[in-house]
Amino acid sequence: MPQEVQVGTILMSKWPQLFGLESEPYWGNWSVVHAPDAFALDRKIRAAGWNFFFIASEVKVMVFGTLGAKKIQRALNRILGEVSWQHFNALEVTGLVAKRFLGVPYAIVSAHSRHVQRDCYLDSAEVRRSSQQDAAWA
Repeated sequence: MPQEVQVGTILMSKWPQLFGLESEPYWGNWSVVHAPDAFALDRKIRAAGWNFFFIASEVKVMVFGTLGAKKIQRALNRILGEVSWQHFNALEVTGLVAKRFLGVPYAIVSAHSRHVQRDCYLDSAEVRRSSQQDAAWA
């Protein structure tokens, strides 16, 4: 069973071991990183000589039903699919909101893509894709 996710949770793909971060498998090759917050994680990554980018565009997913662990996991799986398609290697959960419309419960899960790389300028999607393929071969 994946770890419970809350606002501020950071998920990374293949990178936590590189920085000596404690992590727990979540889904596929994504892991939940055990860090106090994104700022502490950013300091640790920068201390290792890497950069931790915050992507401004927010990804939102709506799921019907009450907000629970299974609904959050389903929403995050959809979000992770979108982030993977854009070849970003990290994600920060920024919102978990339960709502009702005409008595029907639904939830909105929102997140921001993050990306870890050595260069101080964010690589293009093509370069990110090829670097992920290279990491998969290693």
